[in-house]
Amino acid sequence: MDNNTKTFDVLVIGELNVDLILNGTITPEFNQKEQLLKDAQLVLGSSSAIFACGVARLGLKVAFLGLVGDDVFGKFVIKELGARNVDTHAIKITPKVKTGCTIILNRGNDRAIMTYPGSIAQLKKSDLDLSLFKSARHLHLGGYFLLDSLKKDVSSIFRLAHQNHLTVSLDTNYDPKEKWGLGRDNPLRDTDIFFPNETEIKQITRQPDVESAMKSLGYISTIAVKRGKTGSFARQKNEIKTVTAMKVKVKDTVGAGDSFDAGFLYGYLSGFGLEKSLKLASVCGSLSTTQAGGIAGQPNLSKAIPYLK
Repeated sequence: MDNNTKTFDVLVIGELNVDLILNGTITPEFNQKEQLLKDAQLVLGSSSAIFACGVARLGLKVAFLGLVGDDVFGKFVIKELGARNVDTHAIKITPKVKTGCTIILNRGNDRAIMTYPGSIAQLKKSDLDLSLFKSARHLHLGGYFLLDSLKKDVSSIFRLAHQNHLTVSLDTNYDPKEKWGLGRDNPLRDTDIFFPNETEIKQITRQPDVESAMKSLGYISTIAVKRGKTGSFARQKNEIKTVTAMKVKVKDTVGAGDSFDAGFLYGYLSGFGLEKSLKLASVCGSLSTTQAGGIAGQPNLSKAIPYLK
């Protein structure tokens, strides 16, 4: 089966949750003290879901493999993904767990994040319809450090993907426990594209700087590192490219890194080459910050392409 006859371009495995985004110049206090916020919004959350919406927005055929509870938040997640052309048939719904929820308090350029993992930590290999690997081109996994029940199986899942001729990408995201361990069966050794930010790559490799960290991961063919306002850079085998960040009016940085991943992967699967893929990643990440939440500002391809010239 060639790429033109594959049912899906990208399969996404990862965490699913809602985000409750609060905006206000306050610091929460106990003793029943009530304070007023400027704004509140319930949106689709999770790194993996935001990524899935981003690549679907760019025009790729995407399916999500995950777990939600049989509750209001779970129904909201599935509805929002479906509305953005992400196939949700492989998302398992169970009454045994509650869907995850993240509360984000934005205060100026800073934010506080609190997450109830719920179904995120309960996702297991047995919940995944791995038969879909036969009908896809690429597998992406996000939120690795939150997937407590799946982590031990990630490497075997990646190897199965390779056996079915899929390429594989990984965005571990931040480790809330700050242990940064990938275990003896390190999934990075079965990863084709790694999407860390500067903090994550240094912590995971235990290296003092990004350059040393990149060298220690020489066995990964492609690494794209997110640097926020500074921009981004990537290495593909012996080729290295750097891109500066676009100047935009930032409203919300939630999910910018996931939209970056989406742009890079679109370029990678489309044969754009390293520099053009990195530029598209930067455009997608930057434009996503112009709207609240992780998905509202994600561009389609026709909106993103002009910025590459």
